[in-house]
Amino acid sequence: MSGRRRDDPHALLEAARGGDRSATARLLSLIERGGPEAREVGRLAYPLSGQGYTIGLTGAPGAGKSTLTSALIGHLRALDLEVAVLAIDPSSPFTGGAILGDRVRMQDHAVDPGVFIRSMATRGHLGGLSLATPEAVRLLDAVGKRWLVVETVGVGQVEVEIAGKADTTVVVVNPGWGDSVQANKAGLMEVADVFVINKADRSGADQTRRDLEQMLELSEFGSDAWRPPILATVATGSEGVGDLWDAIIAHRTHAEASGELERRRSVRRRLELSEVIVERLRERARDLCTGERWEQITDEVITNRLDPWSAVDQMLDAIDA
Repeated sequence: MSGRRRDDPHALLEAARGGDRSATARLLSLIERGGPEAREVGRLAYPLSGQGYTIGLTGAPGAGKSTLTSALIGHLRALDLEVAVLAIDPSSPFTGGAILGDRVRMQDHAVDPGVFIRSMATRGHLGGLSLATPEAVRLLDAVGKRWLVVETVGVGQVEVEIAGKADTTVVVVNPGWGDSVQANKAGLMEVADVFVINKADRSGADQTRRDLEQMLELSEFGSDAWRPPILATVATGSEGVGDLWDAIIAHRTHAEASGELERRRSVRRRLELSEVIVERLRERARDLCTGERWEQITDEVITNRLDPWSAVDQMLDAIDA
């Protein structure tokens, strides 16, 4: 691809839809970088998306998510299904998202033309990963990826939020997973469609299952609601991965038949729209938060002469002006 066309979203998208993997990678780089080119990629990809299905994998560090993802990739390829993976890493300020050590296992699939793997981290994108990730998912969808896996590093707010925006969210835990109260605080119980006890050959797996079952008993499920199944896997040997895939398919079938899938996607679109508006206003406020008047308002807040809400009203008046 010529230098002129290298950053042209139109040309890149055309090439990516024709199967050019390097063009797809370049488009994802534009999305991560943010700015006008990222906006153009998003504008072009949006009407072409909507056919892909997104699976989110989240859980505490060390739960074996990457190994499980690798095993799931292998299972899908055995079924002759193509898959794209976004490995989300919000914690790499130097490289912008180098592949973590435990993700090396996934690289076994890197030469498979039916697998596309990308490690993604916060760079210059408006709103960070919470807004860059859905745009990246839509881009992969638009270039023909029908099965998309979003795997997150840990269970911080950003990671759980991202995984929870998937069509099916898989929460991975280990035997002796620790304080269930902390799991609730992290939001894992709220986002889970499928629970996986990975490394289930270790002691404590049965107790972990009982803990999860007790927590589910405290949740309210309607007569037609989906109740998250609890599965056991040993990802290093691909044990139980077929059952996990069956559970994902069962959840998709239920979500489509009940209308839950379209409802979730509608909620996500509304939420993303609100998040973009907030980020745009924040950017404009940052641009305006300079000069003598702004310093004066800030000083009045610091010295208790003006409350923050009244100060913000005055600042926003400048935006409306």
